[in-house]
Amino acid sequence: MSTHLTATDAVFEEHRRRMFAVAYRMLGSATEAEDTVQEAYLRWASADRGDVGHPGAWLAKVVTNLCLNQLTSARARREEYVGPWLPEPVLTADGTLGPLESAEQRESVSMALLVLMEQLTPVERAVYVLREAFAYGHREIAALLDLSEANCRQLYRRAARRVEAPRPRFRPDPAQWQGLVDTFMSAARSGDVSRLESMLTADVRYVSDGGGVVNAARRPILGRDKVARFAIGALGKYVAGLPVTFAEVNGAPALLFGEAALLLVEFEDGLVSGMRTVVNPEKLCFLRRQLSRSRGLSGPC
Repeated sequence: MSTHLTATDAVFEEHRRRMFAVAYRMLGSATEAEDTVQEAYLRWASADRGDVGHPGAWLAKVVTNLCLNQLTSARARREEYVGPWLPEPVLTADGTLGPLESAEQRESVSMALLVLMEQLTPVERAVYVLREAFAYGHREIAALLDLSEANCRQLYRRAARRVEAPRPRFRPDPAQWQGLVDTFMSAARSGDVSRLESMLTADVRYVSDGGGVVNAARRPILGRDKVARFAIGALGKYVAGLPVTFAEVNGAPALLFGEAALLLVEFEDGLVSGMRTVVNPEKLCFLRRQLSRSRGLSGPC
């Protein structure tokens, strides 16, 4: 009996990371993705092995359908969310969300794309994620979702059109990004509005996710002057004195202010074109646990 359970667990563990990567892209929430994988395990543990020809495909179908069920209720919750909604940030340098070796793979977990995917229907999102991030064929997707292959192709085309966005024309490498951010932070901390404005695009956008739990802008802040002044005020008021570290988050370089705030800065032609900050402590719980594990500590969440 115990040998059977051990073998069963070993097969499940072989697919755990991939299941989490699928669920996170589907849900935009690491916490919900963990819960989904755990529910998949319960179904796996009680399944009749005679009905499972290919464990990977069986588990992918279970996880995908669990996510489809969750997305329906998640949409209602997000309509009630206080202020802008951003995905839960995830440290990705350790492969938590799978290999991110190409620009396309990094794009599949970017905050920008995950936010855009919120406008898709649950089934459109499933088709898009499986096709774009995991290179499933339309026939495989059709089998997972119990749809026709033609319908999957149509859903994919529709989803791809809806999330189409211009790619950044400037992708600095991490060292270059750090240099640009250091300059930006120096200007912000010194309160030099003119210098800070010179580093921003005219249509720069600042989005802050506090979820109503902590103080944060309830609407996106747009424009060079407003973003410059807000950034100076926020850095001075909320994160002053906190240690600042660099980390790879959702496939992109990011700033961590202690364990209280995350800042993602996007560049276009060497200028800051967008900033996304997550300060809702509930959204940072998974990331804090990742940091604790990397330090050999027990997590606070």
